[in-house]
Amino acid sequence: MESLLEKHWYHMPAEEVADLLDTDPEKGLDQFESERRLKNFGPNVISGKKQATALQRLLLQFHQPLVYILIVAGIITAALGEWVDSSVILAVVLVNALVGFFQESKAVKALNSLAASMHVEATVIRAGETLRLDAADIVPGDIVILRSGDKVPADVRIVRGKELRVDESTLTGESVPVEKNGTPADHDAVLADRTSMAFAGTLVSYGQGYGIVVATGNKTEIGRISGMIDAAEELETPLTRKISRFSHILLVAILALAGASFALGMMRAQPVTETFMAAVALAVGAIPEGLPAAVTIILALGVSRMAEKKAIIRKLPAVETLGGTTVICSDKTGTLTENQMTVQEIHSGDSFYDVTGTGYSSLGELAPREAGSIPVTENTALRECLRAGMLCNDAVIRHNEDQYTVEGDPTEAALLVSALKYGLSRKDENANAPRKDELPFESEMQYMVTLHREDDRNVSYMKGAAEKIFDYCSKVMNADGSLADIDRQHMISIQHELAAKGLRVLALARKELPDGKELGHEDVAEGMILLGVQGMIDPPREEAKRAVGTCLRAGIRVKMITGDHAITAEAIGIMLGLGGDGCTLGRDCPVLTGKEIGEMTDRQLRERVQGVPVFARVSPEQKLRLVMALQSHGEVCAMTGDGVNDAPALKQADIGIAMGISGTEAAKEAADMVLTDDNFSTIEAAVEEGRGVFANLVKFIAWTLPTNAGEGLVILTAILFGATLPILPLQILWINMTTAGCLGMMLAFEPKEPGIMERTPRRPDRPILDKVILSRIALVSVLLLIAAFGLFKWELLGGASVEKARTMAVNVFVAVEAFYLFNSRSFRSSPFTLGFMSNPWVPAGFGIMAVLQLLYTYAPFMQNIFQSAPLDFLDWLKIIGCGIIAFLLVEADKKRVESDI
Repeated sequence: MESLLEKHWYHMPAEEVADLLDTDPEKGLDQFESERRLKNFGPNVISGKKQATALQRLLLQFHQPLVYILIVAGIITAALGEWVDSSVILAVVLVNALVGFFQESKAVKALNSLAASMHVEATVIRAGETLRLDAADIVPGDIVILRSGDKVPADVRIVRGKELRVDESTLTGESVPVEKNGTPADHDAVLADRTSMAFAGTLVSYGQGYGIVVATGNKTEIGRISGMIDAAEELETPLTRKISRFSHILLVAILALAGASFALGMMRAQPVTETFMAAVALAVGAIPEGLPAAVTIILALGVSRMAEKKAIIRKLPAVETLGGTTVICSDKTGTLTENQMTVQEIHSGDSFYDVTGTGYSSLGELAPREAGSIPVTENTALRECLRAGMLCNDAVIRHNEDQYTVEGDPTEAALLVSALKYGLSRKDENANAPRKDELPFESEMQYMVTLHREDDRNVSYMKGAAEKIFDYCSKVMNADGSLADIDRQHMISIQHELAAKGLRVLALARKELPDGKELGHEDVAEGMILLGVQGMIDPPREEAKRAVGTCLRAGIRVKMITGDHAITAEAIGIMLGLGGDGCTLGRDCPVLTGKEIGEMTDRQLRERVQGVPVFARVSPEQKLRLVMALQSHGEVCAMTGDGVNDAPALKQADIGIAMGISGTEAAKEAADMVLTDDNFSTIEAAVEEGRGVFANLVKFIAWTLPTNAGEGLVILTAILFGATLPILPLQILWINMTTAGCLGMMLAFEPKEPGIMERTPRRPDRPILDKVILSRIALVSVLLLIAAFGLFKWELLGGASVEKARTMAVNVFVAVEAFYLFNSRSFRSSPFTLGFMSNPWVPAGFGIMAVLQLLYTYAPFMQNIFQSAPLDFLDWLKIIGCGIIAFLLVEADKKRVESDI
């Protein structure tokens, strides 16, 4: 039977499905057979990918090239007996690992979210008895009863449905509930069009029915998606890729320089111990000990700031990844749109009316589309059209704080809201015209009718598919309440006009019926009076429109990938302004459908994907293919979504962004970032924050590397000339650790520079350090070499002790770095332009560093540890003078080159 589970059940007649699964549609399986199948197929749960243990997650924090460098440095210093130095270095390594570990641990779930989504109860028929079972005990061949409000427990082939509608938005992206029945679907029907199937994890929103379980656990559609999530490659972020590449280059350079210096000393017959100490000093000086901790802290600060903006980061590097994003692939329903059906246009009394407001809030109004049209309050037909939508309606809207929820069909909720915007009261209308009878909506008939007693008359109200309703109408109501013969072709053209805008069109009609008769279909099959049509859509969020515009201006392309229909998707795309670069959506930028994607090879898809802004009727596998196709072009791809169907693509993307309120647990688990307000516009703020974080990281790297390069040059120069070392390994550690913490870390608090969102995204292949920054690092490194080595030799020639000369060299390193910190606040602007107090942390760090250097120079215990010596006033003037000269030279260099960072 295992092979049977791979069949196209949606295409087979229900009787054939029952025969193949050896089950009775009326009585179900007997107890013995159900137990046997449970042992054979296993529980109806999804076996998710095994999570890494806490110890594994902790050890992975050390799996970074820069951390390897620090560990080696700590081991070498420990081997030399420098226990204080070794302890400091290894403490930095440990703190860095713990910060990353605890940040990641916040996001680890105790249970697999997809498996958790299956933990529901279901109504099952076994041996002719109706039972309530845990969904985990359901097996293929079970007969499941589905009612409004139930979560579908497994993939079910519908045998019979009575007004059965299922909300599949989390699986397919379909914005409205889908009608389900026992009629076989076409063999080539995509997932969203398989109306004979109800899928595990979806929600029955209306009606009832029953069917045969054809797949459980990992064999269900949601189970297949789970497999795609597990199979998706764990991508490095652009930052981790660049840091890794940079670290490898740095590691090779450090080892090569240290080895070359030791070899040079041996060639010159210098003492082995002295030469080895010089090589160690060179290696320790070139290692940026503070860089891993700085990267972690700067990212953590970004995480904190983004949390305040309602974006929760699950992994630290994701903060920066947003800043480098070149394309955002967004789901439509609930992400770019309200996920609340809204009437936007009404045609009644031969006039068009626009309806303002979005969602289920009654805030909004009706207004004539054209000047000279009949005012809203003077159109009798319009009022009756809205009354019909309110009375022939079973939906209930609940308002809880800022959230609106609907019990019933979203399209009925939209009709209810349009009537409320007009000013009608449901309580009053139901009191004036109480319901006496009804004909529920049936998919075969495509309409619903209710009978009301009003002013001693029986009045029926009908709503349904426009073309069907037109067939039952002989008259149309005019604006003044009079009747005229219906012009069916004219009404069809109006319906097509609205449908072309992506609107779902419902027609509304009425008819008076004689007393004393039960309502039947024959009563409304002719003679109805058309009141008008209402066109509705799940509209885009206003803030999403603005956010899309901001992203496009920032050079970030936005692509909408949805499971909804092509016409609806195109309409939403036009409203959002998707396209750009001279591309008009629908004409030279056509919508690409899932069926077309399915017929393409990967190569053909890669050739098309860049030029298409909207993808419709897309399956989960195709979403994954689209993201991978974009990544093949070197794009840094962000993917937003809220449904189970989005989860594989969320995980594959460079950064997955899930919705916190409407998002499924599967989507949140697969994502790198969760938006707590479900607002696409939050991504705009997140991208800006990400750009700011990366800019601050580059500023820190450009600030800290001259210290390491300068120290290495000083040691290398001393080795080349056989001179005494101007700075010792322990002194190098002092410089590196104190300046990184007190000076460089202040750049983490640097405000975002103006116009950061007007710059084009960084090219994914662009290195962290470009030519401008490298030339700046080289300039400051040479200045440090000249200042430190020059002052050291000057003091020795003047008769000063080696201790004092080294103290001068250490202090000049710190002074130049302190003044260079002000230069590093911007690669473009002068600190005088930025304002010295626009980042108060920088002058504060300057002051703290000054106090530490005074302690280093004058405190007896520091002199004993670091072999420092006191300096006089003239010495400090020389040191500060070097810092000022370096500051002025760097500012002059800013005028010479124009950075494009």
